[in-house]
Amino acid sequence: MGIEIKEILSKKILTEAKGYLDVGFTHSLNPYSGCAFSCRYCYVREMPIQRFKEIPWGEWLDIKTNAAENYRNEIKMLRKKNKPTHIFMSSATDPYQPIERKANLVRGIVEAMIEDPPDSLWIQTRSPLITRDIDLLVVLKEKCKVLVSMTVETDREDIKQIFAPFAPGINLRLKALKEIHDAGITTQASISPVLPFTPDFPKVLDGIVDHIWIDTLTIGDGAEGKRSERLGMPMLFKEHDLSKWYRKDIHVMVEKYFNKYFPSEMIRVSKQEAFLQ
Repeated sequence: MGIEIKEILSKKILTEAKGYLDVGFTHSLNPYSGCAFSCRYCYVREMPIQRFKEIPWGEWLDIKTNAAENYRNEIKMLRKKNKPTHIFMSSATDPYQPIERKANLVRGIVEAMIEDPPDSLWIQTRSPLITRDIDLLVVLKEKCKVLVSMTVETDREDIKQIFAPFAPGINLRLKALKEIHDAGITTQASISPVLPFTPDFPKVLDGIVDHIWIDTLTIGDGAEGKRSERLGMPMLFKEHDLSKWYRKDIHVMVEKYFNKYFPSEMIRVSKQEAFLQ
């Protein structure tokens, strides 16, 4: 799959948190627009940023080359106004795109945060590339609250291949989680969205995460499941004889199952339990 990459200058990098993120976060930060991982269930496919784009999702990526500079300027303005800054990175892309290996966009942002830290930073990714920045995150966590949330929708590689064939492998993500956790950084496994998994799923997360986040195609797509329906998720589940997993109360069942293995305070469910207090 080819991808069209452009370098752009963004007017702002911090966006006021609204809608789904309005649960304690004050801002979202998206260093890129578009996403090379092209997960089939991604709700961003149904958002204006993609719906009005002629190029298919997964085939374009904009690099906001002035992201770190914008952050430095915007955080200073927010501090002058005594406004809190609880940042979610990222809401409409994965901050650790494959091109990040060369672009170093996120690394530059984290370096800027070390100089002028927010109150808290939640990094949401599915890329093991984040381990490259452990050295910086260890420094940043001494200045503000830092949580690394790694998307691990399932423990089954065959299921991942159906729903997210271009995303990093599950075992690589689990290895990255352990490395980050061992470095003393607060970690979370984001089962988002819940995809079919084996009975041993909780066991592979034991000892490498501080929190577990449960989200689904119904409660997590920002439109009570309507976006997921338009993306053809019910049919995709049916095609692979997985329909029993596509149900509105799946989060209830998953929470009960994981509560057998972990203390209840470790487990959060979308959406109201999102913010790390």
